[in-house]
Amino acid sequence: MDNQEPKHQRRPHYKGTHPKAYKDKYKELQPEKYAVTVEKVMQKGSTPAGMHRSICVYEILDFLAIKPGQIGLDATLGFGGHTQAMLQCLEGQGHLYATDVDAIELPRTQKRLEDNGYGPEILTIRHLNFSQIDEIARESGPLDFVLADLGVSSMQIDNPERGFSFKFEGPLDLRLNPEKGISAAKRLKTISLDELEGMFVENADEPNAAAIATAIIAKRNKGIDLATTTQLQETIKEALKNIPGSNSKEAMKKTCQRCFQALRIDVNDEYEVLYEFLEKLPAVLAPGGRVAILSFHSGEDRLVKKSFQRFFREGIYREVAPSPLRPSAEECHANGRARSAKLRWAIKA
Repeated sequence: MDNQEPKHQRRPHYKGTHPKAYKDKYKELQPEKYAVTVEKVMQKGSTPAGMHRSICVYEILDFLAIKPGQIGLDATLGFGGHTQAMLQCLEGQGHLYATDVDAIELPRTQKRLEDNGYGPEILTIRHLNFSQIDEIARESGPLDFVLADLGVSSMQIDNPERGFSFKFEGPLDLRLNPEKGISAAKRLKTISLDELEGMFVENADEPNAAAIATAIIAKRNKGIDLATTTQLQETIKEALKNIPGSNSKEAMKKTCQRCFQALRIDVNDEYEVLYEFLEKLPAVLAPGGRVAILSFHSGEDRLVKKSFQRFFREGIYREVAPSPLRPSAEECHANGRARSAKLRWAIKA
């Protein structure tokens, strides 16, 4: 990463309370010491900051039907909840590979799994984008099962220094791998008005895309950089203040969520990466191999659905999910972040 930027372009240092508060959170340090506090937070249907609650675990395991001795891949390691559940199914026989693009969270998860008894004899973790699934297959051989959870982890969302959420003051970054590419703040410095509006529509189905894009570009034309999450949130609010029904608290929250999502998808090339992953999948699966993909917005789900159906028509997959599976009402009540999840699956011929 280029550390020689001109002074005025360097990421500002934030002296607010949020980054410090995050670092001091109980779970990120020793969650086992704060079990009562963690339980209270989870009973409210929330995810404690710095932790992640895996979604559709039972549905995923039921479909993958993992057997001891099989070879599989968790293409999106994250917090490692799905990974650990799949490792338990292997019962110490076979091997699980896992990849993740996040250089910050990956070593933490690896240590967590090692502390739980899952070392290199049963688990291989690689710092790779899941679009590089073919590199894993060259080492592993044909895969019996593959899981990809396309959601951003709670650890990423809740860390203000990553800039994923408008709820916290922090640098407007949004990169899954902060060591590569450009931040969302830099992206907004060069993108055209038409392209920005199109990004909000295509990546998030934002109904007020034109007004928001116009407000962002207007600030840029005045020499005002949107360098922080709060600055972008305030610009969105300003754009919507005269639009009937759009400036209520709930409507504003949803618009901010969509705009941050659209930017995150753009700076991480998420659609392109997912398309590449889906194209490579059939070649790395063993005959009868199973793949499950958990998506969290309509753009991702459309890509997965179209890919699975195309390969099914071509006879490459012998069976695909007729419709997506959704988390149970109980899970959605216990974990609000599960509500938008859709699970699709396919089985190779």
